[in-house]
Amino acid sequence: MSYEHLLIDIHEHVGVITLNRPEVLNAMNRKLSSEINAAVGQLDDDDDVHAIIFTGSGERAFSAGADIHEMAELAKMDSPPPSDPARAEFAWNIAASRKPTIGALNGLAYGGGAVLASSLDMRVGCEATRFRFLAVQYGRVNSTWSLPQQVGWPMAKELLFTARVVGAEDALRIGLLNHLVPREQLMEKAMELAGLIAANDPRMVQGVKQLLIRDIGEGWRSHYENELDAQKNELAPTPVLEGFKPFLDRKGRS
Repeated sequence: MSYEHLLIDIHEHVGVITLNRPEVLNAMNRKLSSEINAAVGQLDDDDDVHAIIFTGSGERAFSAGADIHEMAELAKMDSPPPSDPARAEFAWNIAASRKPTIGALNGLAYGGGAVLASSLDMRVGCEATRFRFLAVQYGRVNSTWSLPQQVGWPMAKELLFTARVVGAEDALRIGLLNHLVPREQLMEKAMELAGLIAANDPRMVQGVKQLLIRDIGEGWRSHYENELDAQKNELAPTPVLEGFKPFLDRKGRS
């Protein structure tokens, strides 16, 4: 499948989605948002892909957010063209993707870019990484469902209420970044994480992710019971001689 505003690369079980509108700081117009949604679906359906990395083109931004110039032009129209209905679901589809997702945040993640980043399973940043959850500044609401899962309620409230800039060191401290590395090591670190994930049993990795999603909002005992149920059904253990074959081959059977 070809895309106008995305670059897609698959390397050793890792899919890389690159937002590719560097001339406008990878601002997400209607086309790009729909393409992100389609690309996630494409990689989700590809059994050869075990993890997905998101990054941006250029030196300045992962994504500066929604394309406000496009929004303004559409707002002036008496009858704007309908948007892709699936576009509104793209942040949820990323968060709920079967495959673990990693952000290699090469610069600003503002507005819609911060929404996208907070929908990912983990994030790697560099010295240029900055976040701003800007919705309230523009009379809008977003990230109330995603950000608290990443940084907890008190900090999510601060970031959503104030729309302040969150620098790289601060983002690492509050858990919005999993790792902070020099810019030149950004993709290397993201690929390292993705490679560690891809080396494991994809059925179990994807099953663990779905369990974590399912458990949100349930009591702790329900978490335990959900895991037991999964072990008996969709996540039944791999047979011992198959699952532990690398260990047995290395250590012997004595």
